[in-house]
Amino acid sequence: MATTYKTPGVYVEEISKLPPSVAQVETAIPAFIGYTKNGSYQGMSLVSRPKRIRSLAEFIEIFGMAQPATITTGIDKGIKIKKKDGVFMLDGELSDPFLTLTYRLYYSLQLYFGNGGGPCYIVSCGTCKGDGTVSDTGMATALQSLRKEDEPTMIVFTDAVSLTDADKYYALYTSALAQSAELMDRVVLVDLHLTSIKKGEVSFSDVEQGFRNKIGINNLSYGAAYYPWLRTTLAYHIDESAISILAGSGVEVSDIPEGMVLRKYPPEGSTRLAVSDESTSLYHARNALYSMIRKEIDKFQVIAPPSPAIAGVYAMVDANRGVWKAPANVSLNYVKAPAVKIDDGEQQDMNVTVTGKSVNAIRAFTGKGVLVWGARTLAGNDNEWRYISVRRFYNMVEESVRKATEPFVFEPNDANTWIKVRAMIENFLILQWRQGALQGAKPEEAFFVHVGLGETMTAFDILEGRMIVEIGMAAVRPAEFIILRFSHKMAVS
Repeated sequence: MATTYKTPGVYVEEISKLPPSVAQVETAIPAFIGYTKNGSYQGMSLVSRPKRIRSLAEFIEIFGMAQPATITTGIDKGIKIKKKDGVFMLDGELSDPFLTLTYRLYYSLQLYFGNGGGPCYIVSCGTCKGDGTVSDTGMATALQSLRKEDEPTMIVFTDAVSLTDADKYYALYTSALAQSAELMDRVVLVDLHLTSIKKGEVSFSDVEQGFRNKIGINNLSYGAAYYPWLRTTLAYHIDESAISILAGSGVEVSDIPEGMVLRKYPPEGSTRLAVSDESTSLYHARNALYSMIRKEIDKFQVIAPPSPAIAGVYAMVDANRGVWKAPANVSLNYVKAPAVKIDDGEQQDMNVTVTGKSVNAIRAFTGKGVLVWGARTLAGNDNEWRYISVRRFYNMVEESVRKATEPFVFEPNDANTWIKVRAMIENFLILQWRQGALQGAKPEEAFFVHVGLGETMTAFDILEGRMIVEIGMAAVRPAEFIILRFSHKMAVS
């Protein structure tokens, strides 16, 4: 800073010799878009207002628990029991909660945090409805509200799979891909739309054409698709206070646990177990009978789309290795098996196809567990953006450098500024190269940074106020196919 000295004395000036630095932005902050139990918190609406959370406990505090799953033996909201050979058992079969499950945000977060996820954003589309309805317009509005948030780097729809219209379903994803391409700082995790839920047991051939025809051809490098659905170890959230116990055949007054009575249940003319006229639920039967019924309920476990678990894998790999490492050949936690088994032959068309719209497989391997077995973007035939790790690494570098160069806006467009900017970016890329993100024996082989008059700018560019910096990077790519070549060698001695 130029200073005019007028008073005699000693003056101290600090001169900056070091270039400014580039701070790496966060790379694994997903935004989950879905329905929540609570529509407001502390007097403020939560609908279409992205909220950052750090844990499942914080989600429950702000947004509430999951919508209770429906589980009965087909009689009102009750579970009917009978006694046979002196043993209590169910009188009929319990209904599978999966068949009526619509809202999956809570279970999605369980998978996300269980697979290594950290801070994330929740975008509520509205409150859970009693009839389980979902709206594509509500999700689209929530997606638009996410545009104003700078931190999210992934977009995950948790309840879109409940949409029956495939056109509306994929329209949401094409909108999310467009937003990602416009902002250039996030990617979209895509779940394939199932023609029929069937507990997720839908073959790839049944959903392939719908997916590849409706996802479009635009902005494909900003998305990655995963298949199939996952059989998890998560239990359904049940509101025990809303489930009544009904006494069926073989149940006598003398069989009823102490403190409980039989009361007539008019609709079927049967009887209901109750501790009083007001308390008739499973929750109030905390005894051996309760334990038997609870054990039967716990046999049902959540079947979920894969994208929330994949978001957790992205976060875990980023933290342990780096965003440049392909998030594949990684086992999934809280997952027992894929809903559909896939072998090498079936994965061929998923991974490499003439349309280029690759789908990453999730497969079970003997002795290894359930692994993510693919790392391609939707632009699977694009040499530049084939791999999701390359796309996300470029997103990180572009966003980090953009934020770091903002202080140079309106600085003199001369050699002094160019040297500072080039040194700042080179120092950042050297760090990335040392971590293994860039390929090359020496930094000059791994990247280049060009800026200057006659190099990246003309005199007219300077008159127009443009400072143009060209950056090239040799990003590492995953070894997707390892080929071992063996041959016979003739004896020589």
